[in-house]
Amino acid sequence: MIKRLVDFFGDGKYATERRRLFYLVLVLIVIADFLVPREHAEYPWDRLPGWSAVYGFLSCVLLIFVSKFLGHRAGFMRHEDYYD
Repeated sequence: MIKRLVDFFGDGKYATERRRLFYLVLVLIVIADFLVPREHAEYPWDRLPGWSAVYGFLSCVLLIFVSKFLGHRAGFMRHEDYYD
């Protein structure tokens, strides 16, 4: 069972099936977000369906860009053979 799971996520021949599975999960999460009651939302933007997904995605993209900037431009990243 574990071997089949590892092969599914690690092998390139299952890339199409993985992509379809991830899109299906994404669609199910968006549909579930429309079913959540929002009467007790603390902020107005919390009442928008999909706000959490958009906020999480933009936060992740911002985190990636900031880390790339710090690594490449600010000099925190070292060359592969730095300690050799």
